[in-house]
Amino acid sequence: MDASSLPSLAVIGAGSMGTRIAALFAAHGADVVLIDPVDGALARARQQLDAPMQALAGDAATEAARRVRCETGLEAACSADLVIEAVPERLELKRDVFARLDSLCPADTLFATNTSGLSINALAQAVTRRERFAGTHFFTPADVIPLVEVVRNDATSDDTVTRLMQVLRQVGKRPVLVRRDVPGFIANRIQHALAREAIALLESGVASAADIDEVVKWSLGIRLALSGPLEQRDMNGLDVHCAIAEYLYPDLENRTTPSDLLRQKVRDGELGAKAGRGFYDWPPARRERVLADKREALAELSQWLQRRALSDDGAS
Repeated sequence: MDASSLPSLAVIGAGSMGTRIAALFAAHGADVVLIDPVDGALARARQQLDAPMQALAGDAATEAARRVRCETGLEAACSADLVIEAVPERLELKRDVFARLDSLCPADTLFATNTSGLSINALAQAVTRRERFAGTHFFTPADVIPLVEVVRNDATSDDTVTRLMQVLRQVGKRPVLVRRDVPGFIANRIQHALAREAIALLESGVASAADIDEVVKWSLGIRLALSGPLEQRDMNGLDVHCAIAEYLYPDLENRTTPSDLLRQKVRDGELGAKAGRGFYDWPPARRERVLADKREALAELSQWLQRRALSDDGAS
């Protein structure tokens, strides 16, 4: 893999995540093969590729789309420098895919799994090249959210980490290294801690779902876009944080199983936007409008934050 050029890429799984990862790399000039054996998956992916390409001007969108080749067999991955797996979150399915890739791909191919929290060590057991295996946790939408968590297994080499981080930076990402394989990595651990407390507040009648979300969006959310929780503690003063923690921590939600409210929602089929109801009602028109608005807003916010970060780097 040449250090100055993008690797050829195979993406396994043509769902929303895999399709947008393919679109991201193709938009930056990489040749991509998108692989999925499920009937109709690649046809749907071709339609979904249009949206991420719309930001490209003129013939660039058409050219980027041409760089994505669609195939049904894993054999199509054998010439790729980098393989990113994005199949559904089932450990045995992912392990089976990698065991087959391990026998098909050359010894110098890099393997990466896109998982929200499955053990990278457990997944790496499916291959003989554990030193060339790592997690790359993209966030939805994969072509919009800048951050990617790069997660080591116990055998991942420094060279693999360096190469993956470099490639991700080349396509405009901000990779961070998760040095140790822990469930949920960094983002999902913090996200679930926040959601656990929010659901507990709703369940105990402290406030409505809308008001809880309003508090997070218009206080914490704005601040967190510019300052992470540890930096914010430094800004506020660790003595102040420690004093508040002394009386607040004992009262925070700390259950180790999902709440009764959450379990009941799932039993009743109230699974959120995809089912038409969750904590909110989601008629189809509203769901599509909100998703489209959020994608556009996330793209604008991401671009603004990236420009600000570049400006800050230049001033330092």
